[in-house]
Amino acid sequence: MFLRRHCDRVTGFMAGAYQVIARRWRPRQFTDLVGQDHIVRTLRNAIEKDRIAHAYLFVGPRGTGKTSTARLFAKALNCEDGPRVDPPDDSAIGRDIMAGNCMDVIEIDGASNNSVEQVRDLREECQYAPAQCRFKIYIIDEVHMLSTAAFNALLKTLEEPPAHVKFIFATTESHKVLPTITSRCQRFEFRPISPGVIVDRLRKISEAEGISVDDGALQSIARLANGGMRDAQSILDQMISFCGERVEEREVLDVYGLAAPEMIQKLAEAIATADYAKLLEQVDALAREGRDLYRVLVDLQARLREALMEAVHGPGESAMLGTPLSTESLLRALDVLHASEPQVQRGLSEKINFEVALLKTVEASRYRAIDTVVRTLIEGAQGLPADAASPVAVDQKKNS
Repeated sequence: MFLRRHCDRVTGFMAGAYQVIARRWRPRQFTDLVGQDHIVRTLRNAIEKDRIAHAYLFVGPRGTGKTSTARLFAKALNCEDGPRVDPPDDSAIGRDIMAGNCMDVIEIDGASNNSVEQVRDLREECQYAPAQCRFKIYIIDEVHMLSTAAFNALLKTLEEPPAHVKFIFATTESHKVLPTITSRCQRFEFRPISPGVIVDRLRKISEAEGISVDDGALQSIARLANGGMRDAQSILDQMISFCGERVEEREVLDVYGLAAPEMIQKLAEAIATADYAKLLEQVDALAREGRDLYRVLVDLQARLREALMEAVHGPGESAMLGTPLSTESLLRALDVLHASEPQVQRGLSEKINFEVALLKTVEASRYRAIDTVVRTLIEGAQGLPADAASPVAVDQKKNS
């Protein structure tokens, strides 16, 4: 599989048409789709058991495989001897579908085709039989961009479409899709892809491309991608253009303004130990190096969350940040960091807002909730003799 794609890349160069990694490595079979095993299993079972619905709604963040899955599903339904879960790659219809050139698999951009007149035209076209395939399949991307009138014009057709028509909707904002549309579709939730899966995939791609990428660089790219495989592949493509045949972690950090994991750890330790001088010194160093302070804030939250998870699943505190911090302290620190995101991201002075956010975090982590203080005092009083803890005994002791 990987060798064949590498050969395709060479052929592309010979033809003078370079394709970016995200397009060249787009999944061609369900087995190539990573990070969405629950969706692959459901669609494969639907094909094998002939339980194919008339409308599907694919929901999830960008770059997680919604459009690729829609094409794979259309290919599986319309291949020459299908429907089948593993259509051959040399199928003419399958190649046209994956390239977006099949006249019976119509891909529509919901953002630019959102009027009621365009949906009415689509509704009329549905009545005609497919020209070369088994099904006429409409893939509408960013379907939440359709107007309310356009949604309403689609309702009746969506509920009772002709037998030869299937609809696949994709959206990143499911809350904007009318409930009347959602209720007529089978809904599939695409999850953000875990960093480990992204790293494994990028490692295979880089090996097939003949590019050396160290593990630190792959981890940094996965952090930047925020769960999107397409974003990760685009970043890798850019880094190859910048670095050539060897990509190292330091170069990824410099190009995208990331802070090294060691620097994030030092910041977290300065917060945990309330070392204000060290904290401000680290911020100055980050600013001089031109790091993205908003991204540093996000990474710092991720580090504190790791400590919080250790405290929650352990004895109620974590020493991961250099000094023991209770679950309560970590929660308060995370609350302040999260609340500070808008000011750091959109404020007039990113550095000042970032410094203030970290200093507030230090103070918040040292506070103790009043109910915790009261509980501690009560527990301490329970260990005293009954008369020693009473107000009368205390007054008598003072008078004596």
